[in-house]
Amino acid sequence: MKGGAQIVPVKLSALWSLFTSFFRIGAFTFGGGYAMLPMIEKEIVDRRQWCTEEEIMDYFAVSQCTPGVIAVNSATFIGYKVGGVLGAVIATLGVICPSIAIILGIAAVLQNFARLEVVQHAFAGIRVAVAALIAGAIVKLWKSGVKDGFGLGIFCVTLVVMLFLNPSPVFVVVLSALAGILWQRMKGGRKE
Repeated sequence: MKGGAQIVPVKLSALWSLFTSFFRIGAFTFGGGYAMLPMIEKEIVDRRQWCTEEEIMDYFAVSQCTPGVIAVNSATFIGYKVGGVLGAVIATLGVICPSIAIILGIAAVLQNFARLEVVQHAFAGIRVAVAALIAGAIVKLWKSGVKDGFGLGIFCVTLVVMLFLNPSPVFVVVLSALAGILWQRMKGGRKE
């Protein structure tokens, strides 16, 4: 097919692996999309070797600036890489199915138990653990993304802009991408 989505012949075992991998990620990661990033990286890069570390960081970056949840978007991109359109659908279903089941279960009983002190303490503990997971993801992203003074400059400017101006992440990602392109062109021009 020209110009359209590719139909890639994929073995049923590969699709099952996609589904089970993302189902496990969705089922055992609490705290939203950002908390899933370390588990996605460990499963997809280290264990399954479906992507390189550089590719996964690119998927995370693009997933952040596209509509939707970053973990779901990442699953869709990775699924597409592994199994085309069908792989994207299977990976996406895998990552969202546990959340849907858990949310339906919690919604059914939460109103009865939300005011219990033990439940409030449990949620407080979960919030702390999620903050640690997100901090771990930030450290990994830092190590792979901030490699020189230019990267440090982009990081600092972006941090200040996000903290004080609170723009759309899409705006920040697009401007950072343009700055990276301009920087590479300027560096290339100096070498010649």
